Amino acid sequence: MEETAKRELVLHVNGEQRTITARQADTLLFVLRDGLGLTDAKPGCLNGDCGACTVLVDGTPVKSCMMLAIETAGKQITTVEGLNGAPIQHAFVRHFAFQCGYCTPGFIMNAHALIERHPDADDAMIQEWLESNICRCTSYQEIEAAVKEALAAKKAKTDF
Repeated sequence: MEETAKRELVLHVNGEQRTITARQADTLLFVLRDGLGLTDAKPGCLNGDCGACTVLVDGTPVKSCMMLAIETAGKQITTVEGLNGAPIQHAFVRHFAFQCGYCTPGFIMNAHALIERHPDADDAMIQEWLESNICRCTSYQEIEAAVKEALAAKKAKTDF
């Protein structure tokens, strides 16, 4: 059987240009994890339901198991590894907003995008944004508290 054709792909990941060889059918999740060694995006359901694989593409949360890597050429991809200690990461730790931690990177990426796009998000918007991710270990109270803390910190920084 003939091997599927691979091609060189240039991706912009976490502020760096990275060149890899990938098949046209490779998902962004597969390329990030196996091609680039960025393992914070987790394979969960592999059908877009759980959100464990969420990354940002041009600032928008995307389920990386549902996007082909080739679709991201010329776009900015951000993973948890690229956040470099964002306020939401510290808030998750302070509020113990995780247990096993498997879903945590996806929640953090989604929450980071929410905070950047909607710094005045209310409770309803926070809940709506968090609905795209699933945690089977902990309650969502701690996660919501972490998001609210990071939102308050962002608002305090911009309200001079």
